[in-house]
Amino acid sequence: MSETRKPEIGTIAWQDLTVENASEIGQFYAEVVGWKAEPIDMGGYSDLNMSGPDSGNPLAGVCHARGSNAGLPAQWLIYIVVEDLDRSAKRTEGLGGEILVPPKKMGSHGRYCVIRDPAGAVAALFEPAT
Repeated sequence: MSETRKPEIGTIAWQDLTVENASEIGQFYAEVVGWKAEPIDMGGYSDLNMSGPDSGNPLAGVCHARGSNAGLPAQWLIYIVVEDLDRSAKRTEGLGGEILVPPKKMGSHGRYCVIRDPAGAVAALFEPAT
C-alpha cells in the first residue's frame, strides 16, 4: 500500500487561471502548450483540468469567473500550502493584506481562501485535508 504524503508547507500545490471564457482560453493553452483539456462539472457549467499529453495527469486548471471565482482578476492563481488556513488568513489581514475569497472547502481536497498581499498580488492559500 502506498503512503499518500501531505504537500510540504510553503510549496505551490496547484495553479489555475480564472477567466470569463474558460472553454476558449483552455483551447488556446491546449494548442500552445500541448495540454489536454478535460471538463470538470461545476454544476451547470464545466471548468477544465489541463492534463499533460504524455502522463494524462492534471497539471493546471482553467476556470470560469463564476461562483466562488466571480470577481477574481484574469490571472494565473497559485495555491500555496499552509499549515493552518484560519491562522494564515488572520495573519494576512493583520499584516495589511486582504481576503478576497474567505476560507471555504475545496471538496475532499481541503480548504482554501484567496488573498491580496499589501503589494496588490493575488494568491490562494491552501490547507490540504488530513
